[in-house]
Amino acid sequence: MSDTTDDDTADTKDVPLDQLEGPGTEGPEEIDPNSTKDASDLEAVFDVPVRVSAILGRSGMQVSELLKLAPGTVVELDRRVGEAIDIFVNDRLVARGEVVLVEDKLGVTMTEIIKSDK
Repeated sequence: MSDTTDDDTADTKDVPLDQLEGPGTEGPEEIDPNSTKDASDLEAVFDVPVRVSAILGRSGMQVSELLKLAPGTVVELDRRVGEAIDIFVNDRLVARGEVVLVEDKLGVTMTEIIKSDK
């Protein structure tokens, strides 16, 4: 369900955070639990593009079967109706959720955040 192409990331290069150099890359900042930070503290990253994908399911088929698909063809997926879908951000699993209908459009609501082991 991703509408992005490879051109969207043509100007970017993946660099591990521990290899970044320059001001502001000294390491994680201590977080004061009593601080009053809000969304305006994140303004520096508001314009950073990310690719979000909601995976409804997967299916395998041969190219000959793929070429025979037509509008209205039903493709069997490996998930059942009502089963949680996977939500990826930049190809990393970050949450699970469910499909919802919002004003005649499909949407996804997150029901579980996946914590990273890193």
